[in-house]
This record gives sequence, structure tokens and C-alpha cells, in this order.
Amino acid sequence: MEDVRVFPLSCVVQNYAWGKLGLDSEVARLVVGSDPMAVVEENRPYAELWMGAHPKGDAIIKDNRIPQKTLGQWVAHHPGCLGSKVKDTFQGQLPFLFKVLSVNTALSIQAHPNKELAAKLHAQFPEHYPDDNHKPEMAIALTHFEGLCGFRPVEEIVGFLKSVPEFHALVGNEAAEELRGSVGTMGQALRKCFTRMMNCEKKVFVDQLNMLVKRVTEEAAAGKDTSGSNGELLLRLHSQFPGDIGCFSIYFLNRVTLEPGEAMFLGANEPHAYLFGDCVECMACSDNTVRAGLTPKFIDVHTLCEMLNYSPAPASSKIFPCIQDPSDPCVSLYDPPVPDFTVMRIQVPGSVKQYLVAPLDCAGILLVVHGEASAASAAAHSDLALHRGSVLFISANESLTLHISSPSGMTLFRACCLL
Repeated sequence: MEDVRVFPLSCVVQNYAWGKLGLDSEVARLVVGSDPMAVVEENRPYAELWMGAHPKGDAIIKDNRIPQKTLGQWVAHHPGCLGSKVKDTFQGQLPFLFKVLSVNTALSIQAHPNKELAAKLHAQFPEHYPDDNHKPEMAIALTHFEGLCGFRPVEEIVGFLKSVPEFHALVGNEAAEELRGSVGTMGQALRKCFTRMMNCEKKVFVDQLNMLVKRVTEEAAAGKDTSGSNGELLLRLHSQFPGDIGCFSIYFLNRVTLEPGEAMFLGANEPHAYLFGDCVECMACSDNTVRAGLTPKFIDVHTLCEMLNYSPAPASSKIFPCIQDPSDPCVSLYDPPVPDFTVMRIQVPGSVKQYLVAPLDCAGILLVVHGEASAASAAAHSDLALHRGSVLFISANESLTLHISSPSGMTLFRACCLL
């Protein structure tokens, strides 16, 4: 069966505690769409769907005529399927992991190291940093999506230092004054402020946080505007992570909201956290995360404060633009400044009943988010029925013809590696 180069996948679900519960979760709804027999428990979180060959979530091949059971095993036996450029550049490995996330409570505030730092951290602390790769990632919203990303403009942080005395208490007068007067040395002053806060003694920041939460709660109950303290978000995060230093990070980091189809790209050393919503995510194949708060896990404060990108910028600058594919009006390209991955959003209108998923010189993974079709490929055993939640692996240089049956067209996402 060496000729089969396009096949369906059954993908691994991760039930992390921060995920949306039951059928509120887009992950669970996609799973049920692809397998109506799947059982979804209403009180269980369905946080992530992993589409790829990562050892912690290697996709199962849904074609019993293929001798290998998982995508990782199949790629190891058929590295040519990646395309010659990808195979040579990434040592015969699929270079990306494609995911769907359904976020109910905040993920930890975190950043991912660049390749040089990843190699160093992995050598020194392999129990915390399991590999030597970087982990740039991109999130594309499926529903209204909220996150924290990058340092706010300095004037916004200075504004919070004035209006939130509890925050000022953690940063201290000296660092706050330095930030106020920083022209040309913003990065250094910002690093000093953030490092001061992150190194506060636990009792000090817990006392200040409790005072702040009490004050904001009383102001909100009295009908006062709490936006000067970012009150609504503060209370929400404190209810999820009481006594956590990460609650104060909302005064340093931009709050970014994405509407469906909008994206944010998270390069090396960019502090970020996802807060709520559903998204498609693509990343380099790595598990390296340096955490800063909103987590019960290990927080590496020293590494974090040393590595972060302290470049202040407005929230609007964090929205990553997609571009129209010049050769196909149905395709929007999300092409980040890293070689490991590109994502395409394919929106086929209801008026189009036959659509060609064009061949690329690299392997890709295709996810159906909306619509139904029969898919024909010379590289598949037989026609494949596609519906919401279907996931296909498409080898390099293979095409797929969709015969679309849904009256409202189709929406698909395709992750690939365009070198």
C-alpha cells in the first residue's frame, strides 16, 4: 500500500482543566462531527485537539490497510511525503503541530525561548524544558477570542501605576519613576519594573492583591467604573487563580481581542496568555514553556525576566494580518516570519460545488470546520467523506478534489510548511 499518500486521521484530545466543558467546547463539537459515536461527558473539559505527530499526541491513521498505526510512524517510514525541502531542513520530521483550543479559564502567562536559549535550558534543566527547539505559535480565532500579548505602551502602564496603588506598591517608587521618565531607555525601565514585581515576596503580593480585589469588588458593588483598575478582568482572573502574581500582569500586558478569522503571532520571548474562546493554533513542534503566573506549575522567574521582549507596543499591533492568496480567491494565508509553518484558511462559497485543494511542495494537515464534501485524490484508497471535524493528512505534491454537498459552502484550515 505504498501508493496511499492522502488519508484521514483520528486526533488526540487533551482534557486539560482550563478547557471548555462538554459540548460548549469547539474541540468536543469537532470530535462528535467527525465521529457521531464519540461520547462527550458534559462535565469534562475538552481543551485541545492535537493534529500532528508529536510524541505526546500522535494522530492515529484511520485506514486499516496502512501498516503503520500513527502519523509519526508513517512519516518515519515515508519521509519523502514531507517534500524534499522540508525533509532536508527538518531532518525527516513534520515541523509543526496543528491544534484546536477551547479555552474556558486562563492559560498560564508564558513565553517560549528562541532556539539558542531552548538548547541551553534543555541542557541545564531537562525536567522543565523537554526539548531544544523554539516554539513560535499562531492563534487564529474561530469564535470571539481574548488573550494577553506583549507589553502595553509605556503610557498605559504608567496610567495603571497611578490609578492602582496596590500595583505601584509591588513595582516600587524607584522603578515606577524610572519608567515615567524613560525616553530612549524604555526597555530597560520596563524590565526593571516587571522584574521587581515578579520578585516580590509572596506575602507582600498576596496582601496587595487581596486589598486590590476587595477595593474593586466594593467599587463594582457601588456601581462605580472600575476600568481604571481593569476591574472586570482582575476579578475574573482572581476567581480562577486566587493569590497568583499573574493577576497583576494585566497592568503590564496588552489585552487583545480577536474576532473569527483574526490572528495573533507569538514569536520567541513574547509574553502571552490565552484567556477565553476557541481558536485554531499552529506551532513549531516543541513543548518548551517558561511560565510567569496564572499557574500551579513551576515558575522560572529568573529565566523569564531575562528572556522577555521588553518592547512596548499597542494591542492593535499584535493582530497578525492574513493575505489573500493571489492564485486562489478562496484562500487566506497566515504566513508568520518563521520557516516552521504557514496556515491557510480556505472558504469556499455555497455557489461553488467543486473545489481543488491545490498540491504544495510540502506535506499538510487539513481540518474541516464547516461543510460537507466527498474528496477524491489519486493518492487515496477511495473517495473520502468529509464533514465538520474531519482531519486529513496530505503528502507533498498531492491534490484533492472536493465535491461539495453543503449548500452554504465549506470552511477548512490547512497547516503546511512553505519553505
